[in-house]
Amino acid sequence: MIERAAVWWRLTRPFTLLPPLLGVISGAITAWGSASEPHVLAGEPRGLTPSMVLTVVLGSACAALLNAASNVINQIYDLENDRINKPDRPLVTGAVGRREAWWLSVALYVLAVLPTWLVVSWPAETLSEKLGAPLAAHQCFFIFVLGMLFTFVYSAPAFGRTKADAFLANVTIAIPRGCLLKVAGWSMIASAFHVEPWFIGAIFFLFLVGASSTKDFSDMRGDAAAECRTLPIRYGVARAARMIAPFFVVPWLLLPIGAWTSILTGNRWVLTALGILLSAWGAYTVRLILRNPDELARVENHPSWTHMYLMMMTAQVGFAVAYLV
Repeated sequence: MIERAAVWWRLTRPFTLLPPLLGVISGAITAWGSASEPHVLAGEPRGLTPSMVLTVVLGSACAALLNAASNVINQIYDLENDRINKPDRPLVTGAVGRREAWWLSVALYVLAVLPTWLVVSWPAETLSEKLGAPLAAHQCFFIFVLGMLFTFVYSAPAFGRTKADAFLANVTIAIPRGCLLKVAGWSMIASAFHVEPWFIGAIFFLFLVGASSTKDFSDMRGDAAAECRTLPIRYGVARAARMIAPFFVVPWLLLPIGAWTSILTGNRWVLTALGILLSAWGAYTVRLILRNPDELARVENHPSWTHMYLMMMTAQVGFAVAYLV
């Protein structure tokens, strides 16, 4: 059983589970430090109860499980791609059968989504209060359901398989993993019926609309065989590299704009510094990409892919800091 669990663990691609975990926690901290924190709106001192902490712990664990489920379902439908691009993955090698992977994904989806019914922000504190909260208070649950649907829209032919389309693929990655992730984290502490969480989510959405293509370049052979018309396949390596370049820089410029127009209620100076830092970092990454675009298609883990993940995690930590100080 331990050996089976180890294979299932590999199938979930554990390295990719950290960004959503961090993103949700960052979103929750951001909500707690915002002007929309429920104690603040009620005219009370900002508060942090044990129930709020447990709610965030539960919600962040569910976010990691949802990403794990998404990874498994993606590999089921990407088997043809992975035979060429990722020949060492468990489904390709036969270490896991498709039927077994299906049941694993079902279990992960159930464990990821159903518990979020209990993810209800203050003043609901007890289990009975959370279970019996008004429908509008279960915002996190509905965001998770929507995120789950997007994983099927991206991967499954029956739902459209947007992975096969250059532009729709990026959008259906960026909505759940960029925008909805931040809003879900926010909804664990405060109501998502405010502009602020969606503005923050839009920043991450715009970044991922372009940056999520960084892995498409090294996967071109397998994607072409599976008839997935990603950006580099549809437009060529050089042109696709130029198309995604602005998305590494422009979204972060929204941080100082949001800070100084009071859309963002965190520390203005920290948000401004974070926006400038990430924009400069993005410009450096763009330089790596455009200096030799063809290298993107030859190197499996091009530095730009690493920078994309590091930028995402830095942004998550930076937002949390900006709303704590």
